[in-house]
Amino acid sequence: MTTMGDTHRSKFHSLLHDQIRNEFNASHQYIATAIFYDNTDLPQLAEYFYAQAVEERNHAMMIVQYFLDRDMAVDLTGVDAAQSMFEDAREPIALALEQEKHVTEQIVELARTAREEGDYLGEQFMQWFLQEQVEEVATTTTLLTVADRAGANLFNLEDFVARELNSKDPHIRDNAPAVAGGSI
Repeated sequence: MTTMGDTHRSKFHSLLHDQIRNEFNASHQYIATAIFYDNTDLPQLAEYFYAQAVEERNHAMMIVQYFLDRDMAVDLTGVDAAQSMFEDAREPIALALEQEKHVTEQIVELARTAREEGDYLGEQFMQWFLQEQVEEVATTTTLLTVADRAGANLFNLEDFVARELNSKDPHIRDNAPAVAGGSI
């Protein structure tokens, strides 16, 4: 008989387990955002947020792989409903920025808890996520600034996204943790 891994969790491991759900929630919200942009004929913003959704999914699966590598059980729970209706093209970007700031707080709490518990493997695992959140908040802040500057001229916003965001290599950085089942 095979076991499903250790079910005992430290506070860090409990928070990290919760983070799987948080990452899937973020992915779900980005899908809803992408669909909004697709439905309003803003293909560059749609493409960007579809890619962000995949990135958040991959983050969840990195955590799953960490648990698998540590021979710990993984339980997946449902995701929250996503906001799918917005007043204008700026609103979903502002929501994304708030979401990224919230995820940053969660990641900082995870790193702090791992350190407090003396979980050096967990603390090391969180370092990549801390670096990733700095980049995500900075990019989303810039996108919101450009949206504010573009105002009603959504062609300028679409041009910026095409030129600056969608032209970047979408592959995960080389130093990223492994993704359970492989990165998509």
